[in-house]
Amino acid sequence: MQALLERLHRLLLSYQNPQPEVDKNHNIGLQFAASRQVMNNPWFTEKSVKMAIGGIAHALEPSKVEKWLSDYEIPVRNPKNIGVVMAGNVPLVGFHDFLSVLVAGHNLIAKTSSDDNDLLPVIGRIMTDYEPQLKNRIMFTDDRLMGFDAVIATGSNNTSRYFKHYFGKYPHIIRKSRNSLAVLTGTETPDELSGLCRDIFSYYGLGCRNISKLYVPENWDTACIIPHTEKWMDYTDHHKYMNNYVYQQAVFQMHKINYTDTGNLLLVEHPELSSPVSVVYYERYNSIEKVVADIGQLRNEIQCICGNIGQLCDTPMGKSQQPELWDYADGIDTMRFLTSI
Repeated sequence: MQALLERLHRLLLSYQNPQPEVDKNHNIGLQFAASRQVMNNPWFTEKSVKMAIGGIAHALEPSKVEKWLSDYEIPVRNPKNIGVVMAGNVPLVGFHDFLSVLVAGHNLIAKTSSDDNDLLPVIGRIMTDYEPQLKNRIMFTDDRLMGFDAVIATGSNNTSRYFKHYFGKYPHIIRKSRNSLAVLTGTETPDELSGLCRDIFSYYGLGCRNISKLYVPENWDTACIIPHTEKWMDYTDHHKYMNNYVYQQAVFQMHKINYTDTGNLLLVEHPELSSPVSVVYYERYNSIEKVVADIGQLRNEIQCICGNIGQLCDTPMGKSQQPELWDYADGIDTMRFLTSI
Protein backbone atom coordinates (compact mmCIF):
# COMPACT_ATOMS: atom_id res chain seq x y z
CA MET A 1 0.00 0.00 0.00
CA GLN A 2 2.80 2.45 0.81
CA ALA A 3 4.35 1.93 -2.64
CA LEU A 4 0.94 2.68 -4.18
CA LEU A 5 0.59 5.85 -2.14
CA GLU A 6 4.06 6.94 -3.19
CA ARG A 7 3.00 6.66 -6.85
CA LEU A 8 -0.17 8.60 -6.10
CA HIS A 9 1.91 11.23 -4.27
CA ARG A 10 4.10 11.73 -7.35
CA LEU A 11 1.08 11.94 -9.63
CA LEU A 12 -0.68 14.56 -7.49
CA LEU A 13 2.51 16.60 -7.26
CA SER A 14 2.70 16.60 -11.05
CA TYR A 15 -0.87 17.92 -11.31
CA GLN A 16 0.34 21.41 -10.45
CA ASN A 17 3.76 21.09 -12.08
CA PRO A 18 3.46 18.53 -14.90
CA GLN A 19 6.53 16.37 -15.35
CA PRO A 20 6.86 14.48 -18.67
CA GLU A 21 8.12 11.36 -16.93
CA VAL A 22 5.21 11.18 -14.43
CA ASP A 23 2.15 9.28 -15.66
CA LYS A 24 0.93 11.68 -18.35
CA ASN A 25 -2.28 9.79 -19.16
CA HIS A 26 -3.56 9.71 -15.58
CA ASN A 27 -2.61 13.35 -15.13
CA ILE A 28 -4.75 14.24 -18.14
CA GLY A 29 -7.63 12.21 -16.71
CA LEU A 30 -7.38 14.10 -13.44
CA GLN A 31 -7.33 17.40 -15.32
CA PHE A 32 -10.52 16.45 -17.17
CA ALA A 33 -12.24 15.44 -13.91
CA ALA A 34 -11.24 18.74 -12.34
CA SER A 35 -12.65 20.65 -15.31
CA ARG A 36 -15.97 18.79 -15.04
CA GLN A 37 -16.17 19.49 -11.34
CA VAL A 38 -15.45 23.20 -11.83
CA MET A 39 -18.24 23.35 -14.43
CA ASN A 40 -20.72 21.52 -12.18
CA ASN A 41 -20.06 23.40 -8.95
CA PRO A 42 -19.52 27.19 -9.09
CA TRP A 43 -17.85 27.12 -5.66
CA PHE A 44 -15.09 24.89 -7.01
CA THR A 45 -12.59 26.87 -9.06
CA GLU A 46 -9.36 25.83 -10.74
CA LYS A 47 -7.50 27.57 -7.93
CA SER A 48 -9.35 25.71 -5.17
CA VAL A 49 -9.03 22.32 -6.88
CA LYS A 50 -5.28 22.84 -7.24
CA MET A 51 -5.10 23.78 -3.58
CA ALA A 52 -6.96 20.64 -2.52
CA ILE A 53 -4.84 18.32 -4.68
CA GLY A 54 -1.68 20.08 -3.51
CA GLY A 55 -2.73 19.60 0.12
CA ILE A 56 -3.24 15.87 -0.41
CA ALA A 57 0.11 15.56 -2.20
CA HIS A 58 1.75 17.34 0.75
CA ALA A 59 0.15 14.90 3.21
CA LEU A 60 1.15 11.83 1.16
CA GLU A 61 4.89 12.39 1.40
CA PRO A 62 6.31 8.90 2.06
CA SER A 63 7.86 9.78 5.42
CA LYS A 64 4.52 11.19 6.60
CA VAL A 65 2.62 8.10 5.46
CA GLU A 66 5.09 5.92 7.32
CA LYS A 67 4.73 8.00 10.47
CA TRP A 68 0.93 7.92 10.24
CA LEU A 69 0.63 4.17 9.80
CA SER A 70 3.25 3.22 12.40
CA ASP A 71 0.68 3.44 15.22
CA TYR A 72 -1.73 0.86 13.80
CA GLU A 73 -1.86 -2.87 13.14
CA ILE A 74 -2.84 -3.03 9.49
CA PRO A 75 -4.28 -4.49 7.41
CA VAL A 76 -7.09 -5.80 9.60
CA ARG A 77 -7.60 -9.57 9.74
CA ASN A 78 -11.34 -9.48 9.06
CA PRO A 79 -12.17 -6.85 6.44
CA LYS A 80 -15.59 -5.20 6.70
CA ASN A 81 -17.70 -3.15 4.33
CA ILE A 82 -17.43 0.47 5.42
CA GLY A 83 -20.03 2.94 4.21
CA VAL A 84 -18.75 6.50 3.91
CA VAL A 85 -21.12 9.44 3.40
CA MET A 86 -19.03 12.37 2.20
CA ALA A 87 -19.56 16.11 2.38
CA GLY A 88 -19.06 18.38 -0.63
CA ASN A 89 -18.17 21.76 0.82
CA VAL A 90 -14.58 21.77 -0.49
CA PRO A 91 -12.90 19.71 -3.23
CA LEU A 92 -11.92 16.16 -2.23
CA VAL A 93 -13.02 16.70 1.37
CA GLY A 94 -13.80 12.97 1.63
CA PHE A 95 -10.34 11.81 0.56
CA HIS A 96 -9.03 11.12 4.07
CA ASP A 97 -11.92 8.79 4.92
CA PHE A 98 -11.56 7.13 1.51
CA LEU A 99 -7.86 6.56 2.11
CA SER A 100 -8.24 5.43 5.72
CA VAL A 101 -10.76 2.71 4.85
CA LEU A 102 -8.53 1.27 2.13
CA VAL A 103 -5.29 1.51 4.10
CA ALA A 104 -6.93 -0.24 7.06
CA GLY A 105 -7.75 -3.15 4.76
CA HIS A 106 -11.54 -2.73 4.59
CA ASN A 107 -13.85 -2.44 1.58
CA LEU A 108 -15.23 0.98 0.72
CA ILE A 109 -18.82 1.85 -0.18
CA ALA A 110 -18.72 5.61 -0.78
CA LYS A 111 -21.59 8.01 -1.32
CA THR A 112 -20.10 11.24 -2.59
CA SER A 113 -21.87 14.57 -2.46
CA SER A 114 -23.42 15.72 -5.73
CA ASP A 115 -21.29 18.85 -5.26
CA ASP A 116 -18.05 16.84 -5.37
CA ASN A 117 -18.58 13.62 -7.31
CA ASP A 118 -16.01 13.73 -10.12
CA LEU A 119 -12.54 13.93 -8.63
CA LEU A 120 -12.52 11.15 -6.03
CA PRO A 121 -13.91 8.40 -8.31
CA VAL A 122 -11.18 9.27 -10.83
CA ILE A 123 -8.53 9.01 -8.12
CA GLY A 124 -10.07 5.67 -7.15
CA ARG A 125 -9.76 4.43 -10.75
CA ILE A 126 -6.16 5.60 -10.91
CA MET A 127 -5.37 3.67 -7.74
CA THR A 128 -6.97 0.50 -9.12
CA ASP A 129 -4.92 0.91 -12.30
CA TYR A 130 -1.83 1.05 -10.10
CA GLU A 131 -3.04 -1.81 -7.88
CA PRO A 132 -5.70 -4.00 -9.59
CA GLN A 133 -6.44 -5.88 -6.35
CA LEU A 134 -8.21 -2.74 -5.14
CA LYS A 135 -10.82 -2.96 -7.88
CA ASN A 136 -13.17 -5.17 -5.85
CA ARG A 137 -12.68 -3.08 -2.71
CA ILE A 138 -13.89 0.30 -3.98
CA MET A 139 -17.49 1.11 -4.84
CA PHE A 140 -19.13 4.48 -5.38
CA THR A 141 -22.90 4.84 -5.28
CA ASP A 142 -25.48 7.57 -5.87
CA ASP A 143 -28.17 5.60 -4.05
CA ARG A 144 -28.74 4.84 -0.38
CA LEU A 145 -25.92 2.96 1.28
CA MET A 146 -26.53 -0.79 1.38
CA GLY A 147 -24.58 -3.78 2.66
CA PHE A 148 -22.34 -1.94 5.10
CA ASP A 149 -21.03 -3.13 8.47
CA ALA A 150 -19.95 0.28 9.80
CA VAL A 151 -20.37 3.89 8.75
CA ILE A 152 -18.48 7.18 8.64
CA ALA A 153 -20.85 10.04 7.82
CA THR A 154 -20.10 13.75 7.56
CA GLY A 155 -22.74 16.44 7.26
CA SER A 156 -24.41 19.42 8.89
CA ASN A 157 -25.95 19.58 12.35
CA ASN A 158 -29.30 18.85 10.72
CA THR A 159 -28.21 15.86 8.66
CA SER A 160 -26.35 14.39 11.64
CA ARG A 161 -29.72 13.76 13.32
CA TYR A 162 -30.79 11.74 10.31
CA PHE A 163 -27.48 9.91 10.30
CA LYS A 164 -27.85 8.97 13.98
CA HIS A 165 -31.34 7.64 13.37
CA TYR A 166 -30.39 5.60 10.31
CA PHE A 167 -26.86 4.46 11.25
CA GLY A 168 -27.04 4.46 15.04
CA LYS A 169 -27.22 0.66 15.42
CA TYR A 170 -23.97 0.18 13.47
CA PRO A 171 -20.43 1.08 14.56
CA HIS A 172 -20.12 4.65 13.37
CA ILE A 173 -18.43 8.01 13.30
CA ILE A 174 -20.93 10.81 12.70
CA ARG A 175 -19.56 14.30 12.21
CA LYS A 176 -21.48 17.56 12.51
CA SER A 177 -20.70 21.14 11.53
CA ARG A 178 -17.55 22.66 13.00
CA ASN A 179 -15.69 25.93 12.61
CA SER A 180 -12.15 27.08 13.24
CA LEU A 181 -10.80 30.16 14.95
CA ALA A 182 -7.59 32.09 15.48
CA VAL A 183 -6.21 33.73 18.59
CA LEU A 184 -4.16 36.85 17.88
CA THR A 185 -1.74 38.59 20.22
CA GLY A 186 -1.29 41.81 18.25
CA THR A 187 2.37 40.97 17.58
CA GLU A 188 1.80 38.91 14.42
CA THR A 189 4.34 39.29 11.63
CA PRO A 190 3.29 40.20 8.08
CA ASP A 191 3.85 36.56 7.10
CA GLU A 192 1.55 35.40 9.88
CA LEU A 193 -1.17 37.86 8.88
CA SER A 194 -0.82 36.73 5.28
CA GLY A 195 -1.15 33.14 6.49
CA LEU A 196 -4.22 34.09 8.50
CA CYS A 197 -5.85 35.42 5.33
CA ARG A 198 -5.07 32.14 3.60
CA ASP A 199 -6.87 30.36 6.45
CA ILE A 200 -9.85 32.72 6.07
CA PHE A 201 -10.19 32.88 2.28
CA SER A 202 -9.24 29.37 1.08
CA TYR A 203 -12.22 27.60 -0.52
CA TYR A 204 -14.26 30.81 -0.03
CA GLY A 205 -14.44 30.09 3.71
CA LEU A 206 -16.65 27.03 3.20
CA GLY A 207 -14.44 24.49 4.98
CA CYS A 208 -14.60 23.48 8.62
CA ARG A 209 -10.90 24.39 8.85
CA ASN A 210 -11.47 27.93 7.57
CA ILE A 211 -11.14 30.68 10.18
CA SER A 212 -14.57 32.13 10.93
CA LYS A 213 -13.78 33.83 14.25
CA LEU A 214 -10.86 35.82 15.68
CA TYR A 215 -10.01 36.51 19.30
CA VAL A 216 -8.03 39.76 19.32
CA PRO A 217 -6.48 42.05 21.99
CA GLU A 218 -8.54 45.04 23.13
CA ASN A 219 -6.41 47.52 21.18
CA TRP A 220 -6.25 45.47 17.97
CA ASP A 221 -6.68 47.56 14.81
CA THR A 222 -8.77 45.76 12.19
CA ALA A 223 -7.05 47.79 9.47
CA CYS A 224 -3.82 45.84 9.96
CA ILE A 225 -5.27 42.91 8.03
CA ILE A 226 -6.37 44.90 4.98
CA PRO A 227 -3.05 44.79 3.02
CA HIS A 228 -2.98 41.02 3.37
CA THR A 229 -6.44 40.52 1.88
CA GLU A 230 -5.33 41.95 -1.46
CA LYS A 231 -3.95 38.57 -2.63
CA TRP A 232 -7.55 37.34 -2.58
CA MET A 233 -9.10 40.25 -4.45
CA ASP A 234 -9.97 37.94 -7.34
CA TYR A 235 -12.88 36.82 -5.15
CA THR A 236 -14.66 40.00 -6.24
CA ASP A 237 -15.05 38.30 -9.65
CA HIS A 238 -16.86 35.31 -8.13
CA HIS A 239 -20.57 36.02 -8.34
CA LYS A 240 -21.75 33.64 -5.61
CA TYR A 241 -19.17 34.92 -3.13
CA MET A 242 -19.95 38.54 -3.98
CA ASN A 243 -23.70 37.95 -3.66
CA ASN A 244 -23.05 36.94 -0.06
CA TYR A 245 -20.70 39.88 0.47
CA VAL A 246 -23.18 42.48 -0.85
CA TYR A 247 -26.08 40.94 1.05
CA GLN A 248 -24.23 40.89 4.38
CA GLN A 249 -23.02 44.43 3.81
CA ALA A 250 -26.63 45.55 3.29
CA VAL A 251 -27.78 43.75 6.45
CA PHE A 252 -25.09 45.41 8.55
CA GLN A 253 -25.92 48.84 7.15
CA MET A 254 -29.65 48.38 7.67
CA HIS A 255 -29.14 47.38 11.31
CA LYS A 256 -26.44 50.04 11.83
CA ILE A 257 -23.81 47.44 12.72
CA ASN A 258 -20.22 48.67 12.54
CA TYR A 259 -17.90 46.67 10.31
CA THR A 260 -14.53 46.90 8.59
CA ASP A 261 -14.69 46.43 4.83
CA THR A 262 -11.49 45.20 3.15
CA GLY A 263 -13.08 45.18 -0.28
CA ASN A 264 -13.54 41.41 -0.27
CA LEU A 265 -14.23 40.62 3.39
CA LEU A 266 -16.31 42.09 6.21
CA LEU A 267 -14.93 42.06 9.76
CA VAL A 268 -17.62 42.36 12.43
CA GLU A 269 -17.35 42.34 16.22
CA HIS A 270 -19.61 39.50 17.30
CA PRO A 271 -19.49 36.75 19.97
CA GLU A 272 -20.64 33.86 17.75
CA LEU A 273 -18.22 31.27 16.35
CA SER A 274 -19.81 30.58 12.95
CA SER A 275 -19.88 33.52 10.53
CA PRO A 276 -21.57 33.80 7.11
CA VAL A 277 -19.63 33.49 3.85
CA SER A 278 -17.60 36.69 3.22
CA VAL A 279 -17.73 37.62 6.95
CA VAL A 280 -15.33 36.97 9.81
CA TYR A 281 -16.36 37.67 13.38
CA TYR A 282 -13.92 38.95 15.96
CA GLU A 283 -14.09 39.33 19.73
CA ARG A 284 -11.79 41.41 21.90
CA TYR A 285 -10.22 40.02 25.06
CA ASN A 286 -8.38 41.56 28.00
CA SER A 287 -7.02 38.31 29.42
CA ILE A 288 -6.00 35.09 27.80
CA GLU A 289 -7.78 33.25 30.62
CA LYS A 290 -11.11 34.45 29.21
CA VAL A 291 -10.19 33.10 25.79
CA VAL A 292 -9.26 29.75 27.30
CA ALA A 293 -12.60 29.64 29.15
CA ASP A 294 -14.58 30.56 26.02
CA ILE A 295 -12.80 27.96 23.92
CA GLY A 296 -13.41 25.35 26.60
CA GLN A 297 -17.16 25.90 26.27
CA LEU A 298 -17.01 25.77 22.46
CA ARG A 299 -14.58 22.84 22.13
CA ASN A 300 -17.07 20.45 20.56
CA GLU A 301 -17.81 23.03 17.86
CA ILE A 302 -14.18 23.81 16.98
CA GLN A 303 -12.11 22.02 14.34
CA CYS A 304 -8.77 23.77 14.82
CA ILE A 305 -7.29 26.81 16.57
CA CYS A 306 -4.69 28.88 14.72
CA GLY A 307 -2.09 31.07 16.39
CA ASN A 308 1.20 30.96 18.22
CA ILE A 309 0.11 30.85 21.87
CA GLY A 310 1.65 27.71 23.33
CA GLN A 311 -0.70 24.83 24.01
CA LEU A 312 -3.82 26.90 23.33
CA CYS A 313 -3.29 26.88 19.56
CA ASP A 314 -2.83 23.64 17.65
CA THR A 315 -2.17 24.99 14.13
CA PRO A 316 0.24 27.67 12.84
CA MET A 317 -1.33 30.50 10.88
CA GLY A 318 -1.48 29.70 7.20
CA LYS A 319 -1.62 25.93 7.78
CA SER A 320 -5.26 25.30 8.68
CA GLN A 321 -5.97 23.93 5.19
CA GLN A 322 -2.88 21.69 5.16
CA PRO A 323 -3.77 19.04 7.74
CA GLU A 324 -1.48 16.06 8.15
CA LEU A 325 -2.83 12.52 7.91
CA TRP A 326 -2.93 12.30 11.71
CA ASP A 327 -4.93 15.54 12.08
CA TYR A 328 -8.27 13.79 12.34
CA ALA A 329 -11.56 15.59 11.77
CA ASP A 330 -13.39 16.35 15.03
CA GLY A 331 -10.40 14.93 16.91
CA ILE A 332 -11.69 11.37 16.37
CA ASP A 333 -9.00 8.88 15.37
CA THR A 334 -10.53 7.40 12.22
CA MET A 335 -7.84 4.74 11.84
CA ARG A 336 -8.26 3.60 15.44
CA PHE A 337 -11.99 3.26 14.81
CA LEU A 338 -11.42 1.29 11.60
CA THR A 339 -8.85 -1.06 13.11
CA SER A 340 -11.01 -1.81 16.15
CA ILE A 341 -14.18 -2.89 14.31
